[in-house]
Amino acid sequence: MSNPVPAPLAIGQPSENMVTVTHLVYALHAFAVFSAVVGSTMIIFGFIASLPSIAAVILNYWNQTTVRGTWLESHFRWQIRTFWFAVLWVVIAGLMAVTFILLPFAFALMLLAGLWILYRIVRGWWVLTQRAPLPMPPQG
Repeated sequence: MSNPVPAPLAIGQPSENMVTVTHLVYALHAFAVFSAVVGSTMIIFGFIASLPSIAAVILNYWNQTTVRGTWLESHFRWQIRTFWFAVLWVVIAGLMAVTFILLPFAFALMLLAGLWILYRIVRGWWVLTQRAPLPMPPQG
C-alpha cells in the first residue's frame, strides 16, 4: 500500500484592502531607505530609526491577525523579520564598535546590513506585485 501524499494547505485570499496595506508598508520602508540615502545617514539607521519604518512595523503588528491564513501572512512576517533583524545587526555592530579594534568590521556590517535591507524591500515588493507568497521559515 502506498501512503497518500498530503495535499498542500489551502491559502486563503486576502482582502484588497490588506494588499493595499502591504504595499503601503513596503512603500514606507522604501521611503525610509530613500531618505537615508539622500540624507546623511546609513541605510540601516534610516530604516530602523525613522518614523516611516516604525509606522510600517506598527501597521504590520496591527493587521497581522487579519492576514493570518492568507498569502499575505508571509509578507507581513518578511517585513517584521526584516525590521527586527536590522535592529539586531545594529546592536551587534554597536558592540563591535565599542572595542575600536573591530570598528572597521562594524562599519562593514552596517553597509552589508543596509544592502540586505534593500534586497528584502525590493524582493518582497516584487513578489507582492506578483500576488505570490514569500518563503516562510518554520514557526517555533
